[in-house]
Amino acid sequence: MRDKDTTAAFDASRRRFALTSVALGGSMLMPKAALAADAPAPNQTTGPVQQDGLSPRLTMHGLDTWHGTPAAGMRVDLFAIGDANAKLLQTITLAASGRSEPPLLIGETYRAGTYELLLHADEYFAARKANLPQPLFLSKIPLRFRITDVNQRIHLPVLFGPWSYNYYRGS
Repeated sequence: MRDKDTTAAFDASRRRFALTSVALGGSMLMPKAALAADAPAPNQTTGPVQQDGLSPRLTMHGLDTWHGTPAAGMRVDLFAIGDANAKLLQTITLAASGRSEPPLLIGETYRAGTYELLLHADEYFAARKANLPQPLFLSKIPLRFRITDVNQRIHLPVLFGPWSYNYYRGS
């Protein structure tokens, strides 16, 4: 009989704790929700904040998530994408920092259009002697993007490993 009373008291205590937690948590969210309802929508037509003092350019930064290091030595091809074809503009090797040095496009070469970077992950992991199943899941990593405003700087951080990749427009 005593165990039943203890269990009932414990269950009641747990219910009170759960209800109090929900009430407190909900009250903490209410002011933010109320403010968000009155706040104007963010401007979705502008790009990321620009860094002062840097002219418009295209740069990238390769980050190897498998080894936890910059992608030093990775070969990257840059293509301009036309209506029905791709034109190779240049091939670079990423610096020790994993960055494109010098910028991929700058000055007269920095133009509006559609571009593609092709990262040679297969060569990169082979050069690093990575012990991975063969054939590799990702061999070449294509990244297609657009430059629409030649007055803005575009930086593309690329995080990649043997099975996945992610890239985004940085600043």
